[in-house]
Amino acid sequence: MQSEKFTPTVAYLGPEASFTHVAATKLFGTSGLIPQPTIPDCIEAVAKGHVAYAIVPMENALEGSVPMTIDYLFHESDLYINAEISIPIEQHLLVNPQQMSKLEEIESINSHPHALAQCHKYLKYHYRRVPLIQTTSTAAAAKYISEHPEAKIAAIGNRLAAERYGLHIAEENIHDFHFNHTRFIILSLRQGILEQEGHSEKRKTTLIVKLPEDDQSGVLYQVLSVFAWRKLNLSKIESRPMKTGLGNYFFIIDVLESDEHPMMLGAKEELAALNCSVRSLGSYFTY
Repeated sequence: MQSEKFTPTVAYLGPEASFTHVAATKLFGTSGLIPQPTIPDCIEAVAKGHVAYAIVPMENALEGSVPMTIDYLFHESDLYINAEISIPIEQHLLVNPQQMSKLEEIESINSHPHALAQCHKYLKYHYRRVPLIQTTSTAAAAKYISEHPEAKIAAIGNRLAAERYGLHIAEENIHDFHFNHTRFIILSLRQGILEQEGHSEKRKTTLIVKLPEDDQSGVLYQVLSVFAWRKLNLSKIESRPMKTGLGNYFFIIDVLESDEHPMMLGAKEELAALNCSVRSLGSYFTY
């Protein structure tokens, strides 16, 4: 008797047809996906063992990092990154079909803050005086206006959201820049690698580094030198507040090398010798 293929449960920032949902389907298919209302809900679902994985946005090419994701990984949970996937972001103006002839009467435009920011120029020139209403996701905005067909409101979202919620695309591709992508990370309780077809040749490692508490002069330069002389390529370094007072930060560093590589092992040992606190969020393939 042939055993059935295991389908993992995956928490994602919903509702259906959000960009996170699109990213999740590319890696996991359509089975086992469980929508969550917020990023913290996604992270807590996997942290408490309710699901096997959570997929959350990490960084957008235009708007930068998603602070809530980074802060929850540092302050609220002990999770590992098992994979990363990047998808293109295309934003469209969505309305109920019966509102198509009343676009000049739109009273608000709803969407996720990042989506509103990504369409800043379009909104400035076409809907300067229309209030912009922030929602937890682009799909949540699309779902809301689909449930209120009589309201003179629009949403900014993707094509899947228009199809899923029966909305009309009043105008396509209203984003300011057309190279926009968002990268999403897949989190689990275990340090491991989600390996499927189409992944990168090399792994990436994400480190969280806290500098020594005695505020040594030039310590950040020393930290960077640890990677530089070993020719370890950093694809990103960013500081976030420790939430312990002004001027106290931790750093999240992406290194284009496996965690088990001898140079990486040596780098972590040298960082520890500098009295830095180092935590690896895991090594993983990118898609």
